[in-house]
Amino acid sequence: MSGMSTPQIPATPKPATPMPVVTLGPAASEPARTAPSRAPVVETVGLTAVYGGRIALKAMDLTCGAGQVTAVIGPSGCGKSTLLRCMNRLHETVPGAAVSGRVLIGGEDVYAATTDPIELRRRIGMVFQRPTPFPTMSIFDNVAAGLRAAGIAPRNREIAERVERALRRAGLWAEVVDRLDGSALALSGGQQQRLCLARALAIEPQVLLLDEPTASLDPLGTQRIEELLYELRGDVTVIIVTHNMQQAARISDVTAFMLDGMLIEAAPTRKLFTTPADARTEAYLTGRFG
Repeated sequence: MSGMSTPQIPATPKPATPMPVVTLGPAASEPARTAPSRAPVVETVGLTAVYGGRIALKAMDLTCGAGQVTAVIGPSGCGKSTLLRCMNRLHETVPGAAVSGRVLIGGEDVYAATTDPIELRRRIGMVFQRPTPFPTMSIFDNVAAGLRAAGIAPRNREIAERVERALRRAGLWAEVVDRLDGSALALSGGQQQRLCLARALAIEPQVLLLDEPTASLDPLGTQRIEELLYELRGDVTVIIVTHNMQQAARISDVTAFMLDGMLIEAAPTRKLFTTPADARTEAYLTGRFG
């Protein structure tokens, strides 16, 4: 992932640039809630990631509150997607990639020698920018895939109940209930993305990682996913990468701004959007770069 050079903030004062009009939704405008004690906290400590001879993340320290929605914003190439891939140990699957530092989930170091990456990914759901349904599987089997990998017998009562529950949470059940045995590829793009969300939710993850999940969706599909994320607050720790600042404002408790592989600042969403602490954050929010 290519980095961007840090913009130079003029030393001489300039007239203040008006902050953009950003609608802060209920999730952003409320105080950060105290999550149930069972929910994990995701934390990176000195996280550095390299691939292709390029440093994608530079000694990054970030704490994501348990049961909260954390939005990660920043220009293309700043390391946002790499951050998510490091959290569930997908980054190391890239040839020539390397990671140093720590990623803690509920206090457990995911890069410890005793951590099984496969088991880890059963606790961490991930949805990518483009829908990724399994092309040879039915709608039902797509959602059940993670459950079966976890050792739950196929087509038994529990798996059927959990598939239905996941599809309902993703707002897809009513649309597919009569064709669960049909091809997932017959669904629209927005439906396929919600199917991927249902697949991630079926394993009842502790953490849900979302890499621009609504970038290719229409407004209605985007709204449905945002409503789901709002409902998940308090139960699941959600970390979402987005280029849509309005979306970050609507759904997140905390927003983190990244630039050139570094965390510039992270703060409650309302505070970051209205009174950012760093001039580079303000420059990005006001459209002076990025």
